Amino acid sequence: MATTVVCIPVTPDGRVGPSWGRAPRVALAAVDAGVVVSWTEHDVRWDELHDEGTEGGHHARVARFLVDNRVQVVAADHMGPPMVRMLGSMGLGVLLGAAGDARATAIAVASSAPSVG
Repeated sequence: MATTVVCIPVTPDGRVGPSWGRAPRVALAAVDAGVVVSWTEHDVRWDELHDEGTEGGHHARVARFLVDNRVQVVAADHMGPPMVRMLGSMGLGVLLGAAGDARATAIAVASSAPSVG
């Protein structure tokens, strides 16, 4: 089974954050065979940066982060329809309604994601 890279907004206590496009912090989880083999958290400050410039500029910022980190799946509680469309056009898997422990969510999402070599 191949490693799946999941990106998920996180709170300081390790739970799934309430929103995607305005997340102050996200985690990158590399999941292989149901095990988190790498977990890094990044202060992206999308909450502060969201209203700077255009919506397209913000989406480009998010897209660049995802591409640079080879993300395959995004899990979040909520995101707006334009962001969902953008992630879909990038070929990324998207799971909405995510809640609870962020690491457990990353494992569950990776387990249901299509295998990408």
